[in-house]
Amino acid sequence: MSPSPRRRFTRTPALDIVRESPLWQEQPDIDAMLRRAIAEAAADVSTKDAELAIVLTDDSRIRALNRVWRGIDKPTNVLSFPAKERGECGPTALLGDIVIAYETAAREARAQGTPFLHHLVHLTVHGFLHLRGYNHEVDEEAETMERLERAILARLDIPDPYAARGAGSD
Repeated sequence: MSPSPRRRFTRTPALDIVRESPLWQEQPDIDAMLRRAIAEAAADVSTKDAELAIVLTDDSRIRALNRVWRGIDKPTNVLSFPAKERGECGPTALLGDIVIAYETAAREARAQGTPFLHHLVHLTVHGFLHLRGYNHEVDEEAETMERLERAILARLDIPDPYAARGAGSD
């Protein structure tokens, strides 16, 4: 998929934010940032009458999910679970779930010298794009996805997360 040459103005998807781990209580007021991130991403990717969930969890839970769904027995920062069918599910299309692990996200933010909320928004946008069918398995797709991430993050006043390490990284 490639991003449209100009922003599309679509309705922001309905969003459920689920705090599965008490670790997320250390980060007050993140709901507004997550909603804004999804709204900006939805402005570039068609999401009319859609809904999704963001599950804020911990390393233990995401490790179990990563082991079951990807065969990788270690925690990761974000997993996206697109709905099996991208078609209509009643009057609203279910996009899927984005799951983010607190400890891994916090550790990465510290290692990158990035504010935690900036990294969280980047992971949210990244996960959302996966729900919409974007991928980074091959270089061309990775470049397209990263270009779109950069544009969305720039509108959110978040510096380019790929600038320090170059394009092609995930």
